[in-house]
Amino acid sequence: MTSLPPQPLSPLDGRYRPAVAGLADYLSEAGLNRARVEVEVEWLIALTDRSLFGTSPLSESHRAQLRSLYRDFGQAEIDWLAAKEAVTRHDVKAVEYLVRDRLSTLGLDAIAELTHFACTSEDINSASYALTVQRAVTEVWLPRFRGVIARLRELAQEHRDAPMLARTHGQPATPTTMGKELGVFVWRLERVERQISASEYLAKFSGATGTWSAHLAAAPEVDWPELSRAFIESLGIDFNVFTTQIESHDWQVELYDRIRHAGGILHNLATDIWTYISLGYFSQIPVAGATGSSTMPHKINPIRFENAEANLEIAGGILSTLAQTLVTSRLQRDLTDSTTQRNIGVGLGHSLLALDNLTRGLGEISLAQPVLDADLDTNWEVLAEAIQTVIRAEIAAGRSQITDPYALLKDLTRGHRVGGTELAEFVRALDIGEDAKERLIALTPAGYVGLASTLVDQLD
Repeated sequence: MTSLPPQPLSPLDGRYRPAVAGLADYLSEAGLNRARVEVEVEWLIALTDRSLFGTSPLSESHRAQLRSLYRDFGQAEIDWLAAKEAVTRHDVKAVEYLVRDRLSTLGLDAIAELTHFACTSEDINSASYALTVQRAVTEVWLPRFRGVIARLRELAQEHRDAPMLARTHGQPATPTTMGKELGVFVWRLERVERQISASEYLAKFSGATGTWSAHLAAAPEVDWPELSRAFIESLGIDFNVFTTQIESHDWQVELYDRIRHAGGILHNLATDIWTYISLGYFSQIPVAGATGSSTMPHKINPIRFENAEANLEIAGGILSTLAQTLVTSRLQRDLTDSTTQRNIGVGLGHSLLALDNLTRGLGEISLAQPVLDADLDTNWEVLAEAIQTVIRAEIAAGRSQITDPYALLKDLTRGHRVGGTELAEFVRALDIGEDAKERLIALTPAGYVGLASTLVDQLD
């Protein structure tokens, strides 16, 4: 059997690439290398801005030319780095050589020795990962996540007053509204969104073991910790002053755990919507030309929610592994984080794919209110809670001599279907006040939703 032409091994780079391509700008190998070049270049500019070691601040023209190394980073640089790394067997060293090569081209050989000055690879890497992950999350993942929340909020408000039978333990329970139940997910997801939005993206810049030893040997008069802080913060990320050779990755652990948590809530949403579809509460809007089943022409399968469910599980597993692995580094440094962090894009990619499917799925469903109404009308026994609670209130007020109202209603309704007429007759025979009887007789399952509708208003 002949070999296939080169193919992507991961479905994220094949079948699903259109849905996740935005992440590749940041979390691919090329995206990481572009960020490394950015850090190396900006460090050069920072050192010359301080006129260290006899240098002078660069002209605006030279600054622009240097910054074009990462702003215009493209296939030529990708190929150059691949060829150089094949020789160096070291990815960050290859980046350093690229910057030195371009400095020579620009006639800036005089500052070439300040390239990667006093840096360990992890100074460059920690800043580069902070930049790439920050940009991937804030510019790609979070907007898609917020889009799901916004669509859910629209549905919650649209179905604010749509009564439906609740199902606790899968069994008929006190009615609610579809809007309120979707609003619960909005409320939960917005809380996690606030936590993710407030995430720190930390980097170190303190040398081989986090002590600025080489820096001080070269220039003991310089306040290197403050210079490093100012440099890292100038990149738009946060500074970690107290580290080993590596930045400790705790911010990554926190971020991936929060995104995994968001995924858990979304997984809950996907399975709930799937169940509502199976109950007939939501109908799926046919998509022109789409096939639901290869053999059953009538079917519209809830594939968006099933796809989301599966990808959230994959994302959760990868993100959990990232968090578990990155929290530990043996002594002052081991290399387990290096290969682990190369899978950040895979974890976020499956999460982003799930968000894409949820967005599309939530846009292709329509509430079937007649189904909800019919379900409510065949479950009048859910009013037993209201009746026994009113009886208790009447007993407390001295208007009833009934003993154990819970048992009374349990005997009437548990395991039995009870209709509206039967409940009305039961209520009329109760030893309670007339006002209470009138309220209970007027009550229907569809009207027994408490404050469900007004709770939705709190989403605003």
